[in-house]
Amino acid sequence: MLFQTPLFLRGDVYSNVAYGLRIRDMPEKEIGERVAEALREVRLEGFEGRDARALSGGEQQRVAMARALVLDPEVLLLDEPTSNLDPANSSVMGEIIGEESRKRLVILATHDYDQIKRLARRTIYLENGRVKEVGATEEFFSVSRLEDNVFTGSSRAVEGVTYVDIGKGVEVVAAFSREGKITIHVRPEDIILSRSPIESSARNSLEGAIVGLEEIGSIVRLKVDVGRVFTVQITRKSFAEMGLNVGQEIYITFKASSVQLL
Repeated sequence: MLFQTPLFLRGDVYSNVAYGLRIRDMPEKEIGERVAEALREVRLEGFEGRDARALSGGEQQRVAMARALVLDPEVLLLDEPTSNLDPANSSVMGEIIGEESRKRLVILATHDYDQIKRLARRTIYLENGRVKEVGATEEFFSVSRLEDNVFTGSSRAVEGVTYVDIGKGVEVVAAFSREGKITIHVRPEDIILSRSPIESSARNSLEGAIVGLEEIGSIVRLKVDVGRVFTVQITRKSFAEMGLNVGQEIYITFKASSVQLL
């Protein structure tokens, strides 16, 4: 299993990647060969002597991948392996995952719809810990199946970031690079509501008014008009604590990485 945030033993890259083989009493010569091969697979040849804890986040994630691959598992479990990576490292990890999926079963947990479309043959959709849908990825990602926060607009890319004009004076910032006419989606639960602007690293902050609401069990789904209408999902407790109602002015905030390309 590859966790979202990797942990390392003290020491260099070689000792970390070799650890699982050593506790299996594999001969040192074979360990050396398999470690070298695993590092080649993750594009980190020559990193054997580097301090594992001193590497960049992207390099650490690839070393953690090598540590899993060196054991040649039948099943590889990945927990949001690219969520904390910059676009360049995320792209490399995507290539590695694609290559490994042709050698073994890979189960990938992720919020990145674009990554799912590129890598997965089969998609399992979970909501509140329950399986809501299972099927072929190309069927799952038919635009007509998504009900909320689907917008089509024109985009321009600047230094790996995309600015999408979705009409009525609303521009959305996305963490991928794409130009031309595109369709995007933002999950209602990825949007933060606040009475005033909040300071955060999120690239999207829009002011609007609540124009509708629906209470469903322990959650409340709000319609917020910021020029275009966004659906926002919060808990009933948060809704009550904020004292929200139709007609109130509100801010919606979401990360560029929450904008998914359809």
